[in-house]
Amino acid sequence: MLFLILIISCYFFLKCFGKTHNLIYIVKFVLSNVTMRKFIQKKAFFQKNMDTNASQPRKNFVFELLKPEMLALQEILKERNWTVVDAPYMVFKASSEKISVAAYQSGKLVVQGANAQDFVEFILEPEILKEKAFESVSGQQSESEVPFYPHAGMDESGKGDFFGPLVISSVFVGDEDTARKLADIGVKDSKMIKNDKMIIRIAAEIRRLVNNKFAVVAIGPEAYNNFYEKIRSLNRLLAWGHARALENLLLKAPECNAALADKFGDESLIRNALLKGGRSIRLDQRTKAESDIAVAAASIMARAEFVRRMTELGEKNGVVLPKGAGEQVDRIAKQLAIAGGETLLRQVAKMHFRNSCKALGLPVPEKTPWRK
Repeated sequence: MLFLILIISCYFFLKCFGKTHNLIYIVKFVLSNVTMRKFIQKKAFFQKNMDTNASQPRKNFVFELLKPEMLALQEILKERNWTVVDAPYMVFKASSEKISVAAYQSGKLVVQGANAQDFVEFILEPEILKEKAFESVSGQQSESEVPFYPHAGMDESGKGDFFGPLVISSVFVGDEDTARKLADIGVKDSKMIKNDKMIIRIAAEIRRLVNNKFAVVAIGPEAYNNFYEKIRSLNRLLAWGHARALENLLLKAPECNAALADKFGDESLIRNALLKGGRSIRLDQRTKAESDIAVAAASIMARAEFVRRMTELGEKNGVVLPKGAGEQVDRIAKQLAIAGGETLLRQVAKMHFRNSCKALGLPVPEKTPWRK
């Protein structure tokens, strides 16, 4: 098309201007059209790339919020241990792992970072904007749009915590109405809920809504240490716990014929650990399965039991046991080691963590990958 325009234009210039001007005008016009063609090509390339990346999670969002909504969001982020600071022209500025949130006095809320979309879907929408949890802001198919089917969800808590047990839970969601009610009370991945009191409250609601069709398996520190020292594999220990939780659930919900778990290793691990009853059902495993409502419910049930047992362990030993495996954990572990040595530590902590060596004054081994 461009070449046709060039030919017609050249004829026009030759007709309207003398031969002395032909070359100058034609050169100028051709150059201008070549430039335009390059612009069109660049624009087409840009649009193509935009379309290619359209399915990727968004990293930038802008919202209009009222002042009370901003203040409510500020309190939520503080409760969840975000770094929240004052800044010029802002109500607050907050940051966490791979995300920043800026709330401006003008009412504009700017969300940026690799985890921006998760923040919008799991915190801002359900807790501030009061929109449906699990609704996709990217226009992609969301969990709520996937056809519902009755199934059990499984998840664990305490895997990354030095102190306390490893807890695995399984929850059966038998109909779409129950799934919707679970979403309405705020059921989502427990890692998105930093307030322990809220975890306990939602867990009580889950028990009621699923009619007690759930199971919890808690592996206390002493049993955990004995088990781990025999098999030297966290994934095999997780598989055993998932299998027991599922089998215990099937006693309460024999109608359950499908289960979903977050993938943590070789998919055969859980199935191989199941007994005859568990092997008869369909078992799916996938990464980030916590977005599924049944798995999210299981994650909350597991976390609630973990929190309860952590409190009991702390009260028994006269200390508040911190979560995780950071510097605060090292300080408390050192105090307990001084008070009761390795014997006491084995009763409250997972001894294969490097924190145990630090507490006991032993050489800290280099980090090695877990054996599956």
